Amino acid sequence: MAEYYLELKGVSKSFPGVKALDNVSLSIRPGTVHALMGENGAGKSTLMKCLFGIYKMDEGEVRIDGKPVTINNPDEAMEMGVAMVHQELQPVLPRSVAENMYLGRFPTHNFGPLKVIDHKKMNEETVYWLKQVGMDFDPKTPLSELSIGQMQTIEIAKAVSRDAKVIIFDEPSSSLSEKEVDVLFSIMEDLRKKGVAMIYISHKMDEIKRIADDITIMRDGTYVGTWPASEMTTDDIIAKMVGRELTNIYPEHNDHPGEVVLEVKGLSSIHEHSFQDCSFTVRKGEIVGFGGLVGAQRTELMEAVFGMRHIAAGEIYVEGQKVDTHTPRRAMDAGVGLITEDRRGNGILGCLSIKDNVGVSIYDKNLTAGFVLDHGKINKIVDDSIEQLSIKTPNMNEAIGNLSGGNQQKVIIARWLANSPDILVMDEPTRGIDVGAKHEIYEIMVKLAQEGKAIIMISSEMAELLGMSDRIYVMCDGHIRGEITDPAEMTQEKVMSYATQF
Repeated sequence: MAEYYLELKGVSKSFPGVKALDNVSLSIRPGTVHALMGENGAGKSTLMKCLFGIYKMDEGEVRIDGKPVTINNPDEAMEMGVAMVHQELQPVLPRSVAENMYLGRFPTHNFGPLKVIDHKKMNEETVYWLKQVGMDFDPKTPLSELSIGQMQTIEIAKAVSRDAKVIIFDEPSSSLSEKEVDVLFSIMEDLRKKGVAMIYISHKMDEIKRIADDITIMRDGTYVGTWPASEMTTDDIIAKMVGRELTNIYPEHNDHPGEVVLEVKGLSSIHEHSFQDCSFTVRKGEIVGFGGLVGAQRTELMEAVFGMRHIAAGEIYVEGQKVDTHTPRRAMDAGVGLITEDRRGNGILGCLSIKDNVGVSIYDKNLTAGFVLDHGKINKIVDDSIEQLSIKTPNMNEAIGNLSGGNQQKVIIARWLANSPDILVMDEPTRGIDVGAKHEIYEIMVKLAQEGKAIIMISSEMAELLGMSDRIYVMCDGHIRGEITDPAEMTQEKVMSYATQF
């Protein structure tokens, strides 16, 4: 076997107006975990999509076990032993867990002259592979009944089931709980012992230091270098990623909250196992954090405030006036905005331009003669948003799907800022975003608070929750278990004590 099981040499790739990759090389040893790091827009996912046959590289070569290969599509990649766990899931929600596991490769048996899907074999094999990743789902369960984290685990099981020699993990833990991450790393240790070469893309420094053998860093579509993980400190990694020293990721914010702008009283879901009897307040110019473990029902509570979920009881007041937010339209009319956790699933309009993704929230407010879009006004709003939020794009007509995750998130923020809500709920606002882009989004949040906006931030990252919140509510099992107002008490231990009060 060659020293490097997988090699990419001199890979370049351009999109209209953007050179995404410029002469990038990467070499992966068998039986190792190779971390691929860089800011959003550095080209990491593009490089992996070139390897996996999703994109056709303009220049470059791929070698597997020392032999040059051509990979034209994902089917060919998987035939050559390359599997990929994607950051942005594209599940078929109405179908079962087993059907999603075996999509495109259903086992069959003969039924007279016909070949039909062998559901019995498929379900049995799904149970086996799920047990390999520490999961115990009924293979017949519709995927729509699972959480994003559970769907991610199924994608990992699918990759393992293919007996791949190279597995690409693109932000695999972005939606996983700590327990699920432990299971993932246990699986990766087993794969390492079997000689599987793994590429691990993540922005979580603690994970990189824990699992990686080697680290390659990219910046602005170029190769910066490769180092043994044991020789790199977190500060070293950040400096090489951003090309500068980033001394404090959380900007200072000495907010001076005003009067209460949002008051929620006794909000309860129609589902008994969801949020129940939740009350909280948010003031103008304040960043209020919501902490808790996966399954605490934080997202569900905020979706109810935004009119996306039905409630059995409770009242919502905006600036002292009781409001009916039983639909998102009514919530928006009351001055409430929601940036969702699932950016790909229900955040961006993936096939449309940046202009359309921002403008969709304001088209009805910028009409000439009551029915013709005023493109001049809309273009100015979108251009101003691109400049103010430092969105990296050639122009507003670029497809949002061509942007990095961090820039897509900025476009979603721009959409809501164009609509000028007084209360903005941000659900996992930096999930899957690099350290540099995180800092930029934190600065946007601080600026909004200083302008008098009320910000609600749901975050599963403890450092983010503690570093950005003026106050913290902690949920567990659908209930708000505690509120932390004293900065001296904002500690991981305090948050976890409330988060585990079943």
